Amino acid sequence: MSTRHPIIAITGSSGAGTTTVTKTFQHIFRREKIRAALLEGDAFHRYDRAEMRQRIADAQKMGRTLSHFGPEANLFAELESLFKGYGDTGRGRVRRYLHDEDEAARSLQEAGTFTPWQDLPASTDLLFYEGLHGGVVADEVDVARYTDLLVGVVPIINLEWIQKIHRDRALRSYSTEAVVDAILRRMPDYVNYICPQFSRTHVNFQRVPTVDTSNPFIARFIPSADESFLVIRFRDPKGIDFPYLRSMLHDSFMSRPNSIVVPGGKMELAMQLIFTPMILQLMHGKKLAS
Repeated sequence: MSTRHPIIAITGSSGAGTTTVTKTFQHIFRREKIRAALLEGDAFHRYDRAEMRQRIADAQKMGRTLSHFGPEANLFAELESLFKGYGDTGRGRVRRYLHDEDEAARSLQEAGTFTPWQDLPASTDLLFYEGLHGGVVADEVDVARYTDLLVGVVPIINLEWIQKIHRDRALRSYSTEAVVDAILRRMPDYVNYICPQFSRTHVNFQRVPTVDTSNPFIARFIPSADESFLVIRFRDPKGIDFPYLRSMLHDSFMSRPNSIVVPGGKMELAMQLIFTPMILQLMHGKKLAS
């Protein structure tokens, strides 16, 4: 953790909805005139797309599992080093993973490859990470300890699978069978490296649908926000003005002393109300330490 150079991390599994959450944070940054260095977690995958496919095939021949959730396919030590270095100096080196042809064309590269490493922009107010491993702890690596605000985005598992299946079919042209195979292959790493992060987060957002998702592999539609509730859990509820949140978020209620349940359609408003004061507090501490 660093007062002078804060780090905010959004962590969640593939298909969890972290990109939607990131857009809300970007709105706050623009409104409050905060200069954020943006970091995508995919930049810290170890292999490009072609090599990852080959590594997966080799692992399967040997009866092993390999996935983007686990340490073998990621640069956990380098991610920890970046967080530590940014917290100390406000500097670091990053790259980008080019997901699709449009991104690749702008960088004059092939999709599924990485851009060269380069320095973060100078004089940023904070580092903002979105990806799979913002709170990961593995072997000698502890990324979570360097975060000033760690947020988990965790739909219930059936909804997460529905979202992943629909996303990968629509945007990446994968078959349903290929997506299901990836889900099954990733499960050991999901249990060991993804789930434990959500007990380290400062705030968790878990979307719970109110429609039948009992068989996620045949679902024709993703449940909408209005067909969901949002369970928001605070690790330390001290200082959270729950009466104010309930008055601003109509039809919300407390389910536990540290948890508020909000209609799914009010997710962005809830995030604005919760995170704006937290971010401003980080900026106030930064100013005092400067």
